[in-house]
Amino acid sequence: MEVEILFKIAAIGIIVAVLNQVLSRSGRDEYTMITTLAGLIIVLMMLIPHLVELFSYIKSVFEL
Repeated sequence: MEVEILFKIAAIGIIVAVLNQVLSRSGRDEYTMITTLAGLIIVLMMLIPHLVELFSYIKSVFEL
């Protein structure tokens, strides 16, 4: 796995954490949940191509 994807995921995590703190302090708790879900969806969308590649590699190794 490339190190670049790990840095991107870490950056998204930091941004989401900061936004959650700012929104929580300002009393916008409903937006903190939306921000967390948006961050999770973005990370999952980034990981889908890598997961497909992983499953195809596993399939080729075990000749399924």
